[in-house]
Amino acid sequence: MGVSGPIRVVVAKPGLDGHDRGAKVIARALRDAGMEVIYTGLHQTPEQIVDTAIQEDADAIGLSILSGAHNTLFARVLELLTERDAADIKVFGGGIIPEDDIPALKEQGVAEIFTPGATTNEIVTWIRDHVGPVAA
Repeated sequence: MGVSGPIRVVVAKPGLDGHDRGAKVIARALRDAGMEVIYTGLHQTPEQIVDTAIQEDADAIGLSILSGAHNTLFARVLELLTERDAADIKVFGGGIIPEDDIPALKEQGVAEIFTPGATTNEIVTWIRDHVGPVAA
């Protein structure tokens, strides 16, 4: 999927995690950087997130997870994208994710993980470098 026009990013909070301040900060920063952001809100299932990404013709999905269920939820989103022939949608994530879990997540296909302390500038730059027209 070649990117024409603004980069489209679905920002989602999968699972039972009820804290969305970080996701809202990221969504706002991406919008301020000229990206189109579809924020799905709290308590989304992997199926809902993938459906939204496909319906919205998203270029990337950003998952915010603080609940500790990142291994299961990331894996399910990636699996659904593959099943739906949408594996070209890049998946990145952030939140409370132990350093020890990051290599396995990347092996599964998660493009990048941002841990607490990552700046919105770092995230915007990474998306532009890895999701924008130059990266396609």
